[in-house]
Amino acid sequence: MSDPLLGAGEAAGADLWRRGCERFAAELPEQQFNTWIRPLPPATLADAAVAPDQLLVVQLRVPNHFKRDWIRRQYAPRLEEILSELAGRPARLELVLATPSRDAAPLQATMPTALPGGMPATAGPVPAGALLGQLTPNATAQPTVEIPSQGPAGNKNRINPALTFDSLVAGRANQMARTAALHVAGAPGQMYNPLFIYGGVGLGKTHLIHAVGNALLRDRPDARVLYLHAEQFISDVVKNYQRKTFDELKAKYHSLDLLLIDDVQFFAGKDRTQEEFFNAFEALLAKKAHIIMTSDTYPKGLVDIDERLTSRFDAGLTVAIEPPELEMRVAILIKKADAEAVSLPEDVAFFIAKNVRANVRELEGALRKVLAYSRFSHKEINIQLARDALKDLLSIQNRQISVENIQKTVADFYKIKVADMYSKKRPASIARPRQIAMYIAKELTQKSLPEIGELFGGRDHTTVLHAVRKIGGERQKNTELNQQLHVLEQTLKG
Repeated sequence: MSDPLLGAGEAAGADLWRRGCERFAAELPEQQFNTWIRPLPPATLADAAVAPDQLLVVQLRVPNHFKRDWIRRQYAPRLEEILSELAGRPARLELVLATPSRDAAPLQATMPTALPGGMPATAGPVPAGALLGQLTPNATAQPTVEIPSQGPAGNKNRINPALTFDSLVAGRANQMARTAALHVAGAPGQMYNPLFIYGGVGLGKTHLIHAVGNALLRDRPDARVLYLHAEQFISDVVKNYQRKTFDELKAKYHSLDLLLIDDVQFFAGKDRTQEEFFNAFEALLAKKAHIIMTSDTYPKGLVDIDERLTSRFDAGLTVAIEPPELEMRVAILIKKADAEAVSLPEDVAFFIAKNVRANVRELEGALRKVLAYSRFSHKEINIQLARDALKDLLSIQNRQISVENIQKTVADFYKIKVADMYSKKRPASIARPRQIAMYIAKELTQKSLPEIGELFGGRDHTTVLHAVRKIGGERQKNTELNQQLHVLEQTLKG
């Protein structure tokens, strides 16, 4: 019987790739497949006329270095297994950079309208990918280093070359923001424009936007990329206003391919700055340049910002970065300790992670204290040493957030009485805030489920567990709830 792959390499390769994609699509989350695999052109066979028992080389064209490297690391091994099974012989996937003349039409598909976890993609029916979010442990501790741009002469992109997508710690807390940033890096100017990332201090917002800038400069060294803090933009506006050189301001910002701007909440109350930023914003979107912004709150929560701007901020995709969950905090600690050539016992990592919850910056600070205490005292790192090293920090944190304070804050937010938190009343207007308060108490305090239940009118620990699971699950799917929880948590953390 003749081998069906013998013959025309292009047709045979396209058929093999189509069948391989059908198999792979059944294994991969839809968003991942639609982002990384479906848009690729059909594969070809490097040499279809080889003997049936010889290695089959399947060539696949990818649009840029970033996608090539990511597909090679994440998907190539499994794709090779599938292609080998379908071809009936060993197959090797060879990823080559596409050239404009060789580009073929990608597979057509209906793109998803939601990000992983059910959060709606407000930019419309386009894929975001479902890759796990990641956060550099030392992102906020790294100084921003100015390096010369490969673009226009004299331009400084201010991108920190150390903050990339490759050296990061994965976690649910930044999954959606990370996913969106990855997609922008792979297709700047095409979707999720603008991308608005919000969250508290020290959670990795700055890291993510630097990572996008680094990815774009890697694929397009001549790209005009600029990172700056909002205060730098304000300073530029003031300087050009004084000199009456607004053409210079426009030349600097309106010609960019990618603008990365941190902490846009600093524009509050500065009318001229907001006007100039609005003009730059419109000019960049008109030329399909990409804009990524960060803030400490979501667009509609910004105060003293012109409604024209907040509506533009909200027109693309808005995603939050939450405080890292326990497993992610442990991973960050272990990775950071490894970078310091120190083996951190897992039980110590869990102890630190359970007691330091606010953000990555505080987590790193706690680890540095423990490592320094061990070095100075010449003692082995264990839980008791960590407890001694962090006693001041733990004491402050325990005073800062109490269940009683959580109950009062949540009650005020939802306009109910504090007494309703531990009453037996069950109408939705009371039961819902009570569940939210239980969830936050579990997230932000060291209290056990039974202890929390006792403080909520002597409720059983299973009632608290139900509330924690219910609110935690809904948070991943309900944007409005997620924003409310974000506001409450930031209020409690001061």
